Amino acid sequence: MNFTAIDAYFNDYDIDFSKESEKEKTRLLINTDILHETTGQTTIGGLLIFGINPERYLPQSGISFAHFAGGEIQSELIDKQNISGPLPFQVDRCLAILKNNLRFPSDIKGGKREPKRQYPPMKVFRELIVNACLHRNYAIIGSRIRLFMFNDRIEFISPGRLPNTVTIEKLKAGVSYASNPILVKFMENLRYIDRLGRGLPMVYQEIRKLGQEVIFKEVGEEFRVVVPI
Repeated sequence: MNFTAIDAYFNDYDIDFSKESEKEKTRLLINTDILHETTGQTTIGGLLIFGINPERYLPQSGISFAHFAGGEIQSELIDKQNISGPLPFQVDRCLAILKNNLRFPSDIKGGKREPKRQYPPMKVFRELIVNACLHRNYAIIGSRIRLFMFNDRIEFISPGRLPNTVTIEKLKAGVSYASNPILVKFMENLRYIDRLGRGLPMVYQEIRKLGQEVIFKEVGEEFRVVVPI
C-alpha cells in the first residue's frame, strides 16, 4: 500500500493518519473499505486506488493505448503504451498520453493562427477514461481497458456489459450506475467524479456541438464508446 497516498486521503478529512495508533489505523482502513473487515487484507478497491503495484495481483487492471495512422486496427502503429498503477495515476497518465497524440494543424489567416481541426474538450476524454476504469468488470481476466486512436475517431473499450437495468438511452439521459461502488466512492472523494449523473450526458452534448454523434454500444462482453475526431 502507498501510505503517502493514504495519508493524503485522510488529511482531506482532517485526520492525521500517520500519527494514529496501529489499532486506530486498522479501524480507519476497515471503516473506509480499504481493508476487508474479516480477513484484514486489502480490498480490491483499496488495492486499485492505494496499491503501489496493483497489476501484480490484478494484471488485467491496466490500460492499453494504441494510436493507428489510418482508420483500421491493421493500420500502421504510431504509438503504443501500457499504463499501470493505481487508478488515479492511470487516469492522469492516460489523459496526458492521449493529449500528446492529438494533432493540432492550423493555418495562418490575417496574421492569426486558426485551427484546421477542432477536437472535443479534454474533459470529454477524461470523463470517458474515468468511466472505463470505474465500471469495467475486474473479474474478466486477460482483458484490459483499451484506448484505440484512429485518424477519424477514438474508441474507449471497457471489459464488461452494462447492468440489466441500464440502457444506452438511459446513459445519455444521465442515469448513473455503479458496477464497483467502492471505487466510485473513492474516486468521488478524490474529486474525479461528482456522482450527479452529468458525465455521459456532457460527453453526448459536447460531441453534438461539433456536429458529430458519439456512439455507445455493447459488443460481446465489452462496452465501447466511439468519439469522432
